[in-house]
Amino acid sequence: MRRSSRGIGLIELMVAMTLGLVIVLGVTQIFLAAKNTYQSQNAAAGIQEDGRFLMSKMAQEIRMTGFFGCQANPLDSTPTKNFTVAYAAPITITRGTNNSVILTLITADVGNNGANPDWNILTDCRSFSTAYVPAGLPTVVAGQQVIPIRRIVYTFANNQVLAGNSATNQSPLISNVLAFDVTFGMASSVANLNASTYVATPTNFDLIRSVRISLQVADQAAAPNSRAQTRTFNTVIALRNRLL
Repeated sequence: MRRSSRGIGLIELMVAMTLGLVIVLGVTQIFLAAKNTYQSQNAAAGIQEDGRFLMSKMAQEIRMTGFFGCQANPLDSTPTKNFTVAYAAPITITRGTNNSVILTLITADVGNNGANPDWNILTDCRSFSTAYVPAGLPTVVAGQQVIPIRRIVYTFANNQVLAGNSATNQSPLISNVLAFDVTFGMASSVANLNASTYVATPTNFDLIRSVRISLQVADQAAAPNSRAQTRTFNTVIALRNRLL
């Protein structure tokens, strides 16, 4: 057989296969690194979105807590849902076992986009302001306005934050919550507009000036497979009607 007609030798074949394997491994490593980076960034973005969503939602509603329209101290004409009790304590908090928290707000309906109101305040902003259950609201005439008021209950338990119009009628908002806490900025007197100290459980709503929320959110993947670092969110929300 002539030398010019010989095929590829074993050594050449092994070298080619080795080079090909090195190239495949290199491409695979690049692909895996890109995939891990994408998953980490996506997980971090999800944590950021969850935290900002909850903080923004609660901030809107807490700012309106205790705001009942242009007339102070509405009369109570509700035969079922006692508005007088809600008016006296528009923010309440209950702390349970395993660091569970139940935060209840009585707030003006932000943008009329929430659940059906628990009360409607009918007022002419001059001579009267009366709270009614929705079914008992009288006919609204010219010069009068209706302000929807609703109860919002936030619950932190079992690594979830839930919200609804009662402790038994709630839907999950965000999951993978490692910690959730609420403290209240209290003034030294009713005339003082500034919060001088923060307490876990307020005893006098008239002294509350702000609400501080702390939230710790983790990746959906459990450790040690977490793709993003745990994030802590903190915000302080001033009560609108306390600072007017």
